[in-house]
Amino acid sequence: MPKYTYKVRDEQGKTFTGSYTTDNKERLITALQNKGYLVLEITEASKGLFASKAGPRRKGGKVPGHVLAFFAEQLSTLIAGGVPLVRAVALLGQYSSHPTLGMVLNQVAHDISGGQSLHEAMAQHPKTFNHVWLSLIEAGEVGGTIADTLMQLSIYTKTQEGMKSKIITAITYPAILCVASVGVLIYFIVGIVPTFAQIFADFNLTLPTLTIVVLKVSSLITNHAVLIILTIVALIFAFRFYIHTPTGRKKWHNFLITMPIFGNFIRNIYYTRMLSTLSTLLRSGVTILNAITVLEEAFEGNVILRNALRSVRADVAAGRSISDAFAATAVFPGLMTEMMKMGEESGKLPSIIATLSKFYADAVDQFIARFSAVIDPILIVGVGVLIGIIVASIFLPIFKLSQIGS
Repeated sequence: MPKYTYKVRDEQGKTFTGSYTTDNKERLITALQNKGYLVLEITEASKGLFASKAGPRRKGGKVPGHVLAFFAEQLSTLIAGGVPLVRAVALLGQYSSHPTLGMVLNQVAHDISGGQSLHEAMAQHPKTFNHVWLSLIEAGEVGGTIADTLMQLSIYTKTQEGMKSKIITAITYPAILCVASVGVLIYFIVGIVPTFAQIFADFNLTLPTLTIVVLKVSSLITNHAVLIILTIVALIFAFRFYIHTPTGRKKWHNFLITMPIFGNFIRNIYYTRMLSTLSTLLRSGVTILNAITVLEEAFEGNVILRNALRSVRADVAAGRSISDAFAATAVFPGLMTEMMKMGEESGKLPSIIATLSKFYADAVDQFIARFSAVIDPILIVGVGVLIGIIVASIFLPIFKLSQIGS
């Protein structure tokens, strides 16, 4: 059996070293931790505890939400079952089906064994664990409720992923239908119309206005296809450059939440995400000020909401109530601020915020259901009308030609 040397620290801060022969490193770690020692280092033949697993130090990348939700649920179950934290994280890293998460968890386990807390070790991988995760984990560690906090994180992450899945499902079919429809229209305009244009030119026919318009559009697209494509690409790049400027970003984000029909839908998505996050943070013991700070960092994708939350944070730090701070921004709806005020007065703010989150989530679901029911027939009828116009523009001269022949 291999022999391991270890370095540990006791509760008084004294450091000890020793050696032990065993066929299971995890069993040795558990034995040392059960004695109240903090494991600083375990080596075998000059190899570190997690060196073979963690490999070179690397920052973690993006991990899908459903994978993180499953990890949080598993870690919560292991900790609640009495498994030591470092061993639980190491086991989940070893058997993770996602390679990026596995690499990250091995490094997190290595950092924990070196004396870091769980949230400190996770903070080394900001692309994997966002501000919400770190704040909740820290609150769970401080309050001694890390297992419950991890389970709340799992539920929260599943809820966020469920919302994304509904939106993606709602737009997938219309997007496919739009692409197919554009392809059919291009085929008609580029492939079929030019053939009949040559026939009409050979017979020197006087063409109807509709046919002339369609033939000119076809000629423009066919003869200047490269220029049109380059123009579209240039416009896209110009637009992307503009919305990355401070002025352009602010105008674009304001347009997104105020545009007709879809503006209210986008606002409700933001409200749902914001309120569910705030509710989860407050229920886990995060202070209101810290929770709003996390929200501000989480909503970097929309400068309007980020600036509003920044103003809320400043007002709360100055001693203002959260409901008054939200109302002062003039960005959030009156229903939200009034419900928050009721929650503050009744002492049930997290529950009220969770109820608000469900209200806006239901509004999002209703819009998605109505959108899915309406958009399909609109697209089908619209494409049918366009194809009908093209077909009519072709058959009108043919009908006149048949009259001349008779």
